[in-house]
Amino acid sequence: MQWLMRLRVLWGTHKSCHAFQPASWHLRSQSVTATGAPRWNDHDTPEKFNFASDVVDYWTQMEKEGKRGPNPALWWVNSQGDEVKWSFRELTDFTCRAANVFTQTCGLQQGDRLALILPRVPEWWLVTMGCMRTGIVFMPGTTQMKAKDILYRLKESNAKSIVTTDALAPDVDSVASQCPALKTKLLVSDHSREGWLDFRSLIKSASPDHTCIKSKTMDPMVIFFTSGTTGLPKMAKHSHGLALRHSFPSCRKLLKLKASDVLWCISDPGWITAAAGTLFEPWTAGSTVFTHHLPQFDPKVIVETFFKYPITQCLTAPSVFRMILQQNFSSLRFPTLEHCTTGGEALLPEEQEKWREQTGLLLHQIYGQSETGITCGTARGSQVKTGSMGKAIPPFDVQVIDDKGNILPPNTEGNLGIRMKPTKPIGLFMLYENDPVKTAKVECGDFYNTGDKATIDEEGYIWFLGRDDDIINASGYRIGPAEVENALAEHPAVAESAVVSSPDPIRGQVVKAFVVLTPQFLSHDPDQLIKELQEHVKSVTAPYKYPRKVEFVPELPKTVTGKIKRSELREKEFGQKQPQ
Repeated sequence: MQWLMRLRVLWGTHKSCHAFQPASWHLRSQSVTATGAPRWNDHDTPEKFNFASDVVDYWTQMEKEGKRGPNPALWWVNSQGDEVKWSFRELTDFTCRAANVFTQTCGLQQGDRLALILPRVPEWWLVTMGCMRTGIVFMPGTTQMKAKDILYRLKESNAKSIVTTDALAPDVDSVASQCPALKTKLLVSDHSREGWLDFRSLIKSASPDHTCIKSKTMDPMVIFFTSGTTGLPKMAKHSHGLALRHSFPSCRKLLKLKASDVLWCISDPGWITAAAGTLFEPWTAGSTVFTHHLPQFDPKVIVETFFKYPITQCLTAPSVFRMILQQNFSSLRFPTLEHCTTGGEALLPEEQEKWREQTGLLLHQIYGQSETGITCGTARGSQVKTGSMGKAIPPFDVQVIDDKGNILPPNTEGNLGIRMKPTKPIGLFMLYENDPVKTAKVECGDFYNTGDKATIDEEGYIWFLGRDDDIINASGYRIGPAEVENALAEHPAVAESAVVSSPDPIRGQVVKAFVVLTPQFLSHDPDQLIKELQEHVKSVTAPYKYPRKVEFVPELPKTVTGKIKRSELREKEFGQKQPQ
């Protein structure tokens, strides 16, 4: 990480992007909050918006004018004692360099796709912001992916470039010949590799002079791959409106971040939560983004970090809080932590209460999807109803609907829907790329059907009941059963399988596979075979998808048409009827 710190020396030579404009006309015409954050009204739809120029470069200008405090914009640490602190001025400089690398060195143009598969390293922010400045559509992915996962994403998206580490470079090389659109490969590493461009060297030598594109608000910005219950992951495409929405007053009320805040979002960089929690939400407020490299979720390291650094807010999955609570630390009274937000999976009321008892802090729930971003939440300072996901966040009009799109009365179970007609709200995904059938399938009358069951009480608080499909949510990782079943099917021992969620005291849910064995494996040692199947899944797809539980069964429950009754298997696991 020494190169990152040496980059600061370049600041004396190039103090800013010469083409940098402090704010576009529509930003200057808008109001400024008490903390200085630029914002629009909840239902504004400006013709043009770019997070890099309209928000990040705004704060760069505030720093130049002495109107922002000394806190860094990005504060990165690891367990080896390395530390990187960048101001907004430095972010503008470095991300302008990244933009030039993409356009001048790689030959990428507005609308081209770039696959981004990096762990929590500072380069992740340089890539995302560089893409925004150029109009290149970035596609985040978790570093736990295997060659098969990478191949699917590269081919399906026609990605022209990929940025990753030397850990995944061999997997990319093994499939690159099957990806004719892929033209450039950028490596984030201290070592060189044949056929790959050295991203760090290119950043150092690139010019900081770059003019940000004047992107339209509804131009595509990012694609998230989201797991489905059948088939392979879908490509949820978002416009620049996803970032704009975080400037709306209702969104600003959720965390009530100030420029002096330090927010730690403990999310895998491959998920939409990272985009919201480590980009759009904190930097819209001019806050500090804090991040720890954290190759694995280690409760001890997380707790030590809260005590060591002046973190004021935290956003992470319930499983992280759950793991901390189960370690029996002598003290969880963190000196600077003021507000905790959680989402991505179910939170048990007893866990919420235990966290309050040991830390003195409430856990505020939020809810969202790859297709929606943050949809609803319990705003800071508002009433916390234990077990509720809070209220809808405008401009989203969230209702509980029936299968025809009719709004149901309060306290009635139904589908959670977001109104998208007559006007689609800013922040809702554009469509599933290359899949008009699935795009149309989630439309239900005037609403987008989230696929989740919920109720809404008389005060507008929303209560999550479960998926109406079979998505498994394990420690915040969304897993489609078909992905695991396809991996199992490649093993000669598996005649057929059905994958469902199963309760787990630490992770909330884990993947469980019900497996029907082929005749030649019926006499094999069950325990050894379970281990073999688990290792097989880890080897052919992202390891987080592997079945932590495996049960061998003579047959699977099926409908008269031959469709597997996963609901019956879930009932077996949870001991009660599950939402359909």
